[in-house]
Amino acid sequence: MAFIGISGMQYSGASLSHHRILVAEDSNVFTSMISKRLKELLGLDVEICRSFEELELAYDKSSEKITLAISNINLPGAENGEALNYLVDLSIPTIVFTGTFQQATRDQLLSKEIVDYIIKDNVFAVDMLAESVCRFLTNHQHHVLIVDDSATARALLSTRLKRYNFRVSTAENGASALALLKANPDIGLMITDYNMPDIDGFELTRRIRGTVGSHQLRIIGISSSTDRLLSARFLKAGGNDFIMRPFIDEEFYCRVNQNLDTLAQIRSAQLKLAS
Repeated sequence: MAFIGISGMQYSGASLSHHRILVAEDSNVFTSMISKRLKELLGLDVEICRSFEELELAYDKSSEKITLAISNINLPGAENGEALNYLVDLSIPTIVFTGTFQQATRDQLLSKEIVDYIIKDNVFAVDMLAESVCRFLTNHQHHVLIVDDSATARALLSTRLKRYNFRVSTAENGASALALLKANPDIGLMITDYNMPDIDGFELTRRIRGTVGSHQLRIIGISSSTDRLLSARFLKAGGNDFIMRPFIDEEFYCRVNQNLDTLAQIRSAQLKLAS
């Protein structure tokens, strides 16, 4: 199966048709559009639930694991967000597809640790939804390394990335990171803190770049410092991107995606040259 998303992401691999996808949406227009587009682009058949009752029945009728749910915020029989709460309580990864969106809505959605949200405000919304679905179903192919001397910071980043279905490894210092990279050549992205006691983020990046190029490993630096020169110094050391703490969830995920998309495009170009 091959897929090129609206942002330029590429996927070429095994069929995704074995996944069980629920769509909790009462609009016939959108259910038709979603069903058609996911079938055309990803080969996915979806189960439509047009009410909260149908959603409960879909979950109860089969023991087959639900890989992902696409849900409106409100459904008939669940006009106050009960359907989304139901999915979250069942630990079913969920992408919210909604036309109702304000700052308070965003904050509420992110507090529920959903996978993503897509707003029905443009003609590309369904294609954006398809890309988000494809990313979630294929992110397990990406191995990400988190390097931070703070156990709390490592846990927060790990939880965030695992929510998006990435494979994650963690290191508490630069030496451990170098050992993990040597033992796991499939790691394609490293997210490293700057301020660490043994080897700081700059030095770690410089050491890695002595043997591993950006075409093999993307590196994102992070820091809570207010020093605006850190980003320039990090990029000059061989980093690919830099993010200041505290993160905005959407920006963090977009930057991770962009770096992995770039890596995929480089590898695709290399394969074409080799053939």
